Amino acid sequence: MSQNDNNAYWAANVRLIRISLIIWALVSFGFGILLRPMLSGISVGGSDLGFWFAQQGSILVFLALIFFYAWRMNKLDHEFGVDED
Repeated sequence: MSQNDNNAYWAANVRLIRISLIIWALVSFGFGILLRPMLSGISVGGSDLGFWFAQQGSILVFLALIFFYAWRMNKLDHEFGVDED
């Protein structure tokens, strides 16, 4: 892999990590803590939506982000020819 390809690969990887961390922070800190008073009127599973995000939603989003990151990195590895196959 050339230096330009290497830089492009790592730039795409860091961009993907940054987007994933922003989504996770928004869901866990934003919805669970900062926006909780605004979400208190919406009921999910017998509790308000802010509490649900703080207790379960952020964990589920984190798990979804793990699977999305693995899937996207496999595609990125294949695009740059560094996949394991």
